[in-house]
Amino acid sequence: MTFLTIFLILIGLNAIMVLASLPTRNKKATKSSPKVAKTSGSIIYPINLLVSELKKAV
Repeated sequence: MTFLTIFLILIGLNAIMVLASLPTRNKKATKSSPKVAKTSGSIIYPINLLVSELKKAV
């Protein structure tokens, strides 16, 4: 098998998988998504880039 043959087979498989996934994509789009809670589980702390202390690594 040459490179071109393997390449064309992979392109064909990719096209088949895309066409097969289109019906499931439409079903997922019509479902209503559950509402996400407004409170987040993690706290985001600001990074202070102006003050940096470098320590010797020994």
